[in-house]
Order: sequence, then C-alpha cells, then structure tokens
Amino acid sequence: MDPSGLPGIDPLADLLNGVRAGGAIFDQCSVTGSWAARFEDGSPLALAVLVHGSVWITPEGGVPVPLGAGDVAVLSGGAPYVIADAPGTEPDVVIRSGGRCTSPQGEELLPARIPDAGAWSAAEPERTLVINGLYTVDSGTSARLLAALPPLAVVEASVGACPVGPSTFEEITREGPGQQILLDRTMDLVLITALRAWFTRPGARIPGWYRALSDPVVAPALRLLHADPAHPWTLPALAARTGASRAHLARRFNALVGQPPMTYLRQRRLALAADLLRDPDTTLAVVADRVGFANPFALSNAFKKEHGLSPSAYRRREAGT
Repeated sequence: MDPSGLPGIDPLADLLNGVRAGGAIFDQCSVTGSWAARFEDGSPLALAVLVHGSVWITPEGGVPVPLGAGDVAVLSGGAPYVIADAPGTEPDVVIRSGGRCTSPQGEELLPARIPDAGAWSAAEPERTLVINGLYTVDSGTSARLLAALPPLAVVEASVGACPVGPSTFEEITREGPGQQILLDRTMDLVLITALRAWFTRPGARIPGWYRALSDPVVAPALRLLHADPAHPWTLPALAARTGASRAHLARRFNALVGQPPMTYLRQRRLALAADLLRDPDTTLAVVADRVGFANPFALSNAFKKEHGLSPSAYRRREAGT
C-alpha cells in the first residue's frame, strides 16, 4: 500500500498478466558442424535458450547477434528469424506455424523434439543445444508488452540466470502425465525471468507507462483503475479522486501512458475479459459485470472491435488451442 492509501502496482506483473503459454511448442537443435534453422512460425513471442555451445541469431532485416551458453533471446512481433552456427549459413530447415518442420523448399520433415536428458551434457564440446519455445499472445495487456519490446532482446547469462538447469531439463524431457502443463509453466518461468532482467538491467529504456507509475498525477489514477476496473469511471470522477484537474490529468496521462485514461481503462477491461473467457463455466453476463460493461451485448460489441471476433468465437478458439 502506498502513502496515498491506494493499492500499489507491480509494473512487470501488470505487464505480464495474461501472458502465459498454453500448448507450448518446444523445438530443439542438438547439432554439430555447419547448420541453420529459419523460424517462420509467426508467433508474436518466442524464446531461444542456448544450453551449451554458441550460435548466432538474426532477426528478419536485422544484424546477426551472438548467443553464449546460458543466454536467453526473446523475439517479438512475429517476424522470421534464423538461428545458425555462423552468420550467413543458409538454413536447411524451416520451422512453420504449429511447430511444423519443412525443408526450405516446403517438403515436410520430422517434427523437432526435445532431446533426452543426456543432451544436456556438454561432453561433446562441439555440440550445440538450443531450445526454442513459441507463444500465442492475443490480449490487450499482451499488446502493451509487445510494444515495449524490441524485435530481439538478448538477456546474457551474466545479467539474468536462466532457470532451466539440468534437473528441470530432465523433468520436462520425461514423458508422463501433465507433461504439456510442465512445458507451459517452464516456458512462462523462462520468459518472466528473462523479461525481469531485461527491463531492470542498467541503461534499460523504460517505456512511458512504466515511468507513469511513479508520476504524482498519473500514478494515483492508474492505481484506481487497476484496483477497481469495473467501477463506472469517468474522467471527471477520476480527476476528482486524484486531486487533479480533468485537463491536466488527461494531458499528463496521455503523454506518459500513450493513450487517454478512458481508452486505457477500456483496453484493460477487455484484456481482463479475455482472461475470464478462458473459463468455460463463466457466463458472458458474469464476465461483463466483473469487468465493468453494462451488459453482455455491450461487452460483445467492444470485444469484437478489439479482437476481431466475438467472445463466443474467442472462447471456442481458446478451448481448441
């Protein structure tokens, strides 16, 4: 609780809220010699964890960046990228949507698999082991995360330790009940650890909304919107509660957060609605009430404008995924 009496906000927790793996797809490259893999899966978020060896990662239209053992690369935006033993090596495999593996000419190949636990051993110093994880992201909260990230963010092992060690690797490679959930949560842990290191590293470029959480005008408004998003907020009511004029609050909020207060609230409500819709037992009326829409019709209309599909279609898609 901050001195104003309003609940505090953990900016990273807020940023990552709603971002979680579901049916995570893991690929691996356990190779020697000259090799390269091109990723065209279109995932808005992807991870590359270098277990041992050394590789180069090249985002589409970018420059090659080296990865060392223990480094984690976070790729955002869905653009293709290449992981290779050296810059300029031509890819001999392409990872496509859903984890499909093909040749560069489009011929289907056997899907990549997580290797057995013995692959962790660096007994062969020339062998490289890279694990890739692919995310599906579609909530409004996640859009803010994607906007805050560059196409390629590399977290070096010296900055943020990757939580996947030999014992964890052995566990996720063991076939058994609940393995997919284990893969999903392991991937979430790697992502959160990497992004926490990225956003708090020395010299990090902090997004405006992050700075807003310490602003004396905007921070109280944000805390109110987060504490009770279902409240029938208006700009005058928000300004009255924060002790600022409507014009000053609107101007300052827009400058730091990048959008007006009511637009921010609408997107947050829709992001919360997307999370609630993943529960098939929660009715649309209940979701609407919890996130602050007058009725299911109002929620449905706003949700479709934001996500491009109705709440029921979104729910069916999430259930299928």
